[in-house]
Amino acid sequence: MMIRNPSAGLLAAIALNVALAGCHRPPEQAAGPVATPPAAAPAPAAPSPGTTAAAARGLPDFTDLVAQNGPAVVNIAVVEKTRTAAFDDEGSGDPLGEFLRRFGGPHGAPQTPVRGEGSGFIVASDGTILTNAHVVADASEVTVRLTDRREFTAKVIGVDRRTDVAVIKIDGRNLPTVRFGDPSKLRPGEWVIAIGSPFGFDNSVTAGIVSATSRTLPDGQYTPFIQTDAAVNPGNSGGPLFNMAGEVVGINSQIYSRTGGFMGISFAIPIDIAIGVKDQLIKTGHVQRGRIGVLVQEVGQQLADSFGLDRPRGAIVAQVEANGPAAKAGLKAGDVILSVNGQAIERSGQLSAVISQMKPGSHAELEVWRDRASRKVSIEVAELKEGTEAVAERGESPKGGRLGLALRPLTPAERRASGLDAGLLVEDASGAAGEAGVRPGDVVVGANGQKVESVADLEAQVSKSKRSIALLVNRGGTSLFFPIKIGP
Repeated sequence: MMIRNPSAGLLAAIALNVALAGCHRPPEQAAGPVATPPAAAPAPAAPSPGTTAAAARGLPDFTDLVAQNGPAVVNIAVVEKTRTAAFDDEGSGDPLGEFLRRFGGPHGAPQTPVRGEGSGFIVASDGTILTNAHVVADASEVTVRLTDRREFTAKVIGVDRRTDVAVIKIDGRNLPTVRFGDPSKLRPGEWVIAIGSPFGFDNSVTAGIVSATSRTLPDGQYTPFIQTDAAVNPGNSGGPLFNMAGEVVGINSQIYSRTGGFMGISFAIPIDIAIGVKDQLIKTGHVQRGRIGVLVQEVGQQLADSFGLDRPRGAIVAQVEANGPAAKAGLKAGDVILSVNGQAIERSGQLSAVISQMKPGSHAELEVWRDRASRKVSIEVAELKEGTEAVAERGESPKGGRLGLALRPLTPAERRASGLDAGLLVEDASGAAGEAGVRPGDVVVGANGQKVESVADLEAQVSKSKRSIALLVNRGGTSLFFPIKIGP
């Protein structure tokens, strides 16, 4: 997160709290008989020279790591120009507002600077710096401050909003740099530290552990995030996440919070993804990504049961783009993608992250689950354009029994209007199907990976299903699987 408009009052309050905590004294001892003190315990052995107290107690020691890498972490201050909101409401009847709209400045409104702060780290001695895209994307001025308090005006080299990675450059020589590690080797429970400028406090160090890897977030489908519990607050955005070897393994990017402050859950962009983005931004100014032209969703227990999988895994194809790479390779709705080039796909979000990092024109070898058997499919990867790839996430259906659907075949006019060859129009939805989210107006086009053209087709699939059935439903031109429980 980037801190914007830090309040002087807030900083003063923080300073006051610190001062008060430092002045705390225990209450004076009440008068009374003087007790004989117990025998003094033997003093602990003094640590050997060069050994910290933490290390002497067997605790993790971050001091050398911070001393070596702290100078390569920078504070980033930005200035953005924004229109004054108070005068943007046309028709308000305010004569002053009307005057300012007409004569106040560019676009008919006065410009007010908005200041913000974030973090970054030097990756090349010539002054190349990595940070978050949301820190510098809309900045008109970017100032970088080093730990020795030198300040530089920075140039934004490139920004990639999809991964929230940006590259900026200052005019420097022989600057301290960081080393890169391998995020794929991170294990939950491993110690990591974050260095950055939370609330503008330069080079603040926090420690924690890796909570999980390959986390998928709603706004980050191309990034398998590293989750940690290292404290990250506004102003930490863009700062490095180090492993105990002193290597950068991630860029701190987001937190989960109900208050705006740290609540124990932080997310970092794996450094290997960031390096790939950096190299492309420096070379071409933009980032190329791969795509295969499918809309996928998560495989839960009921969908796994419906398709005969041993357990919930993979990404189920809900829709295939017409004439796209997947369609040309023969992929169809109901296929479950289990791996790409030998890399297992456990969650649907992993598929987008893996495919997006592939070079357009290359080939992806997919392991696909179809008709209760595994098969191989080779797909030529195309280039991802804005708005051409999507991921649909749905949970499992709640408890229920029968389908509870009133259905009829589409009329010829409805087929022409919807662009569907066949399907069953849902006229009423209750029971298990209604609870799962199916609603009137939906069109059932498949069940358990098989095409449905009549009520008899659907009934045949229901009779074959034991505990649940996966309905493929078209809603407004988009297809999604709905897992519906039909048995114990």
